[in-house]
Amino acid sequence: MFDAKAMVNVQAIICGERYSNGCMRPVLVAAAGKTAFGAFADRDLRSLAVEACEKCLSEAQCPPGKVDAFFLGNFAGPSFTGQNHLAPYIAAELGLAGIPATRFEAACASSGAAFHQAVQCVSAGIYGAVLVCGVEKMTSQSTARVAEILAGAGDVVGEVAAGATFPALFAMIARRHMHLYGTTREQMAAVAVKNHSNGAKNPQAHLRKVITMEQALAGKPVADPLTVYDCSLISDGAAAVLVVAAERAAEFAAIPVRVLGIAQTSDHVALDQKADITSLDAVRVSALQAYRMARMTAADIEFAEVHDCFTIAEILAMEELGFAGKGEGGPYVYSGATALDGARPVNTSGGLKSKGHPVGATGVAQICDLMQQIRGEAGARQVKRHHLGLAQNLGGSGATSVVSILGAM
Repeated sequence: MFDAKAMVNVQAIICGERYSNGCMRPVLVAAAGKTAFGAFADRDLRSLAVEACEKCLSEAQCPPGKVDAFFLGNFAGPSFTGQNHLAPYIAAELGLAGIPATRFEAACASSGAAFHQAVQCVSAGIYGAVLVCGVEKMTSQSTARVAEILAGAGDVVGEVAAGATFPALFAMIARRHMHLYGTTREQMAAVAVKNHSNGAKNPQAHLRKVITMEQALAGKPVADPLTVYDCSLISDGAAAVLVVAAERAAEFAAIPVRVLGIAQTSDHVALDQKADITSLDAVRVSALQAYRMARMTAADIEFAEVHDCFTIAEILAMEELGFAGKGEGGPYVYSGATALDGARPVNTSGGLKSKGHPVGATGVAQICDLMQQIRGEAGARQVKRHHLGLAQNLGGSGATSVVSILGAM
């Protein structure tokens, strides 16, 4: 007989509400590995993924036999490369035989979703160690074809049929935010200038180029009011992390970090189905759930990696994560609060804007970037307060959101 109350209790455990009561095991990220992000004509998707995974396993001194499952985040590998069945295709190359190998797809939040599921599975005791990889090989296609493939993460029968691309959709969001709240092009450009400054200090970033406010404002128009400097890059790259139960930390050599809170939520795919296109409801809800699981508030977060697929998206993230009030994201970033030496540094990696955006890799790459800061290994980009960081990974124009909170041991 179906027991609705029991099901509610199970759902509470899964979403982390009973974490502190011992119903879920504490989870660590034991190790991380990344490739450089960029345009690599001589690299294929599998070689990128294998490089990131091997770096991760090497850092942890973890032989393949200790990995219980392999989760792959990838948005459009079959469309970009023609290769399907990607998870076992990569797992076999790594020597991960006889374990579950599963691909997760959630648009640009694909590897964030894979990471979320890995944490849930380890917390629940299903697995003790999960290798999570995110990868995308995008530059083998023309810019027009890439835009077409990415548009498939939108509403194909509505938005795409009408000719919309993601730059067009986020341009509409930007225009509406400007109309409602007085957000300016200078405030959006400030996001680009800051992230390029950070990315120039990141040896693995795709575009290590400092830009001025004047350059950002004078960039080639893409979709009014967005210029080329408001848009993230078409990139190749991969990132990997090893998610383990806390009791197994001693088995691995690297410096682990704690997963304090994590949540994934969803919303409508099409903008016209949303009550307010300037609100990323899934981001707000996933942030609240992650804060609740971590027993903290937005004020506790010391630094963050957020999904700046377009500069307006970083401004919206400031509002939905609770760093700034509604409509105040523009002035907040323009004030310098999110700069490397600001009160709460954001996108110290350079973000998607400068570090690059191989879409399937972005979510796990953000986790790698948090780990680098928490461990004090960010070099010229190292922030002073680095014990507690947040990652926000977005899919589409807000239909999927994953928010993760990591802390030092």
